Amino acid sequence: MDGEVPGPHSDPMETSEPIESFDRLVRAEFAPRTVYLNTAATALLPARTVAAMRDAAASAAAGRPSDMFADVEASREAFARLAHVPASRVAAGASVAVYSGLVAASLSAGAEVLTAEGDFSSLVNPFHVRGDLKVRAVPLERLAESVGPGTALVAVSAVQSADGRIAGLAALREAARAHGARTLIDVSQSVGWLPLFADDFDYVVAVTYKWVLCPRGVGFLVVPEDLGGLPPLFAGWAAGERPWDSTYGPVAELARSARRYDESPSLFSYAGARHSLALIEELGVDAVHAHDTALADRFRRGLRSLGHEPVPAPGSAIVSVPGLGHRQQEVSRAGIQVSDRAGNLRAAFHLYNTEADVDRLLDVLSAG
Repeated sequence: MDGEVPGPHSDPMETSEPIESFDRLVRAEFAPRTVYLNTAATALLPARTVAAMRDAAASAAAGRPSDMFADVEASREAFARLAHVPASRVAAGASVAVYSGLVAASLSAGAEVLTAEGDFSSLVNPFHVRGDLKVRAVPLERLAESVGPGTALVAVSAVQSADGRIAGLAALREAARAHGARTLIDVSQSVGWLPLFADDFDYVVAVTYKWVLCPRGVGFLVVPEDLGGLPPLFAGWAAGERPWDSTYGPVAELARSARRYDESPSLFSYAGARHSLALIEELGVDAVHAHDTALADRFRRGLRSLGHEPVPAPGSAIVSVPGLGHRQQEVSRAGIQVSDRAGNLRAAFHLYNTEADVDRLLDVLSAG
């Protein structure tokens, strides 16, 4: 897989049974009381996830805590399957900024870091605050052609948070390889609806409270097989090869896998995360991709019929409409959750949304 927008490997429209199974699973997990089109900000939690977190909290309150470290490992393994890499290459944490900072710390003074203009701060700011790196921002569409022999790293979000544009990752990968540059890809706005093949890149990072439906406090970093030369700067006891033997004094031996980059986990969040990730696996990313993008395309067609032109982002589940951000509160009062980002009205379509949701938003916008 080359990182470009894929067509689904299997067409869920071929028979009615896959669609019915998809719908049954979704109905069993979600019953929103609003038209919720704001997954790009934060997702709805599945019922199974809420139940698991409630059970974990109740067990802890009763003095019988469950083994939530097992939940961390189950979550790591599930994310690894979504990324198509071994779990030994996945670190478990909570923040894009922490892991972006770790990559920033691995660079030599004066190294050039290439980024996209207006990309999400948690990804790019750690490179700026170092103070001794050459950080260069270019338009997203020119990212691949801007990689040069002096570029040490390219850092970019696979899908832009502000407007849903999808980076040309195949061209970027080839340009980076041609010039010996490494790549750091933030998939927070794509994993769960856009298939991910982390082997295409050097480092892949994500928070998971968006499209893979996890609670806040869960994030992952995928590193190369050789760990990519990252310094384990914040390694604590959880990063030891034998964590429970690493609780006092210097850690005698860091984990030989990507677990050396683990943050001390937010256990209650991971108790829920394993169930959210399992739901995405049960539904299938290809089916989610087909569902989400069909709704986004329906919204784009409706917008054009109303005389509005969305930001060009073909194939994206996120639709951003210039000049309509000021209507976000009005739309919210109508029971529809969207975002105002940089003056744009941003709608994000996910598995719990329907065609009726799209049409309801269009009806509200048409009345303005």
